[in-house]
Amino acid sequence: MEEQLLDTALLPSNPFTKALAYVHSRKGSLQVFLEDPEVPIDTNEVEKQIRPIAVGRRNWMFCWTELGAEHLGIIQSLLSICRLQGIDPYDYLVDVLQRAGTHPAKDVAQLTPRLWKEQFAENPLRSDLYRIRGQH
Repeated sequence: MEEQLLDTALLPSNPFTKALAYVHSRKGSLQVFLEDPEVPIDTNEVEKQIRPIAVGRRNWMFCWTELGAEHLGIIQSLLSICRLQGIDPYDYLVDVLQRAGTHPAKDVAQLTPRLWKEQFAENPLRSDLYRIRGQH
């Protein structure tokens, strides 16, 4: 790609030269994609997850305060991250809210959805309502 860009036979207006310049400007991102099979080639899944947030922006004016709208945005982002990680948002929130008072502050990162999934998802804390309804 870099050799082709240096080729003086191609004019800057040539579509192939433009394509090479595009690829060159995104070289770092493309290398990550090529080196890690877990990285998707596009952001479609992420965009689907954040769509409710974008749509919800119109409704945030009804949150009464700017702080209320900000908190709603935080919660919606957290729920989207849970879904992206394959975590049931309800199970995550019930567990984390019960742990919050006793979890060491220095280890608060463990309560982020990705790390929570690795450490606590197999055996999440449940609410009393979960037990009363006969769910294991």
